[in-house]
Amino acid sequence: MYLVRQAGQAHGILGQILLIPAFCFPGQSPEKAGETIQKRQDTGAEGQKLPPLVLRLKREMGYDRDTRTEGKGLIDMNGARKIYISMPDKVKEIIRTLRGAGFEAWAVGGCVRDSILGREPGDWDITTSALPEQTKELFSRTFDTGIQHGTVTVLLEGEGFEVTTYRIDGAYEDSRHPTEVTFTRNLREDLLRRDFTINAMAYSDEEGLVDIFGGLEDLERGVIRCVGNARERFQEDALRILRGVRFAAQLGFELEEETREGMRALAPTLQKISAERIQTELLKILLSGRPDMLRTAWELGITAWFLPEFDRIMATTQETPHHMYTVGEHTLHALLNVRPDKVLRLTMLFHDMGKPDLKTVDEEGTAHFKKHALRSEEITREVMRRLKFDNETLKNVATLVKYHDYRMPVQGKYVRRAMNRIGLDLFPLYLEVRRADVLAQSLYRLEEKLADIEGVERLYREALERRDCVTLKDLAVNGRDLIEAGFRPGKELGEILQGLLEEVIREPELNGKERLLALAKEKKK
Repeated sequence: MYLVRQAGQAHGILGQILLIPAFCFPGQSPEKAGETIQKRQDTGAEGQKLPPLVLRLKREMGYDRDTRTEGKGLIDMNGARKIYISMPDKVKEIIRTLRGAGFEAWAVGGCVRDSILGREPGDWDITTSALPEQTKELFSRTFDTGIQHGTVTVLLEGEGFEVTTYRIDGAYEDSRHPTEVTFTRNLREDLLRRDFTINAMAYSDEEGLVDIFGGLEDLERGVIRCVGNARERFQEDALRILRGVRFAAQLGFELEEETREGMRALAPTLQKISAERIQTELLKILLSGRPDMLRTAWELGITAWFLPEFDRIMATTQETPHHMYTVGEHTLHALLNVRPDKVLRLTMLFHDMGKPDLKTVDEEGTAHFKKHALRSEEITREVMRRLKFDNETLKNVATLVKYHDYRMPVQGKYVRRAMNRIGLDLFPLYLEVRRADVLAQSLYRLEEKLADIEGVERLYREALERRDCVTLKDLAVNGRDLIEAGFRPGKELGEILQGLLEEVIREPELNGKERLLALAKEKKK
């Protein structure tokens, strides 16, 4: 029997399970054993001092009778870090097959980190002492993923798992690729080439957790720290600079000081990284719980090398009663005000990037940014093309940036016209953007601004419920109807249809075939 408690959320450690064998307290009920443990708050069973992580978990403990579970993050009562991770059966099978053939094999990297944190791993990577050819001999279905770097994908029932041979990377001359890769039989040497301590842990059911570089302690402390020398790690792959910021953003961790300084020193090498890889990491930061980690990236001189437009807004002040932050700080607050949706977060990042180009200050010292939305749209398109975003995402973000400050009287005809201009698919996102923008401003007229947005949203929903016509496809007549009524095909026909739509947007009750045909004939005269 085991005494079990699911630990709570504290300092980033999630989903930890502490299992205490009941036989440690002979003759005691689970409840009594719990009391005994509480008395031993600061010591192990033999009186030795326990590590901080164990102490914290013990303080959060409670006990359920006759409950047994396979635990994540198992730590025994004497302070030994016996981490037990629940791995998928297919991962276990691969590791078991490799070990059965006389090779070492471990789950490694992010899957180990996420399991300890109680997060669901996105994928499971396996590292082994077996050479790629030896791995391929052991499994019936494989394909070469990156055979030059020792990686083979093993297929089990249609699901792929990357299996990589222990390796030592040679010198890096381009801040991305090693000049050579040497296979090794030493797990430590393989872990040493990895980026951060929290990603340099390996695990197997047979031998438990291998944590040579203090990754578990850094998880406990909530710290992102490089394996070994930070500058060396960033020289090997400059993208690790952005990856470090990304992990801090995703996990709610802080950057260790030597790691920060390495990022600052090596930031210029990000110029050597492809736009696609930069884009991937930027999106992960933006979609995290802390998109405002971009501030840290700016402070360390990182954004200057892939998003200099952000540096400009961080340096642009706003001398206006509507704002209390710089443009950049306003942008960071606005990012936190929208849900983690790709289009929304990108829109908030770009929505005011045109302001530095258009800032003027009047005689009273008040700043103005006239037509900044149009300039922001231009910059949005420039940056997103530079970072190789897909056309659909670019189009949607650019449209929302263009209209992010579009305001209208709270009247049905104006709301319907806005629905037409912005698009029915994007209009609800436009409302979210407007609200996020306003909430990141000063308190000046804040209630009035929010009330206007609420009024627009109410009229928008009413228009949807009534199925008001706001697009040409909803119009009661089409081009064919007009041609049958004697109109000639061509540019004029399109102009007449657009004119009819404008009439219907103003007066929805006009949307009937006979009335519109009559209106069309009047316009033709």
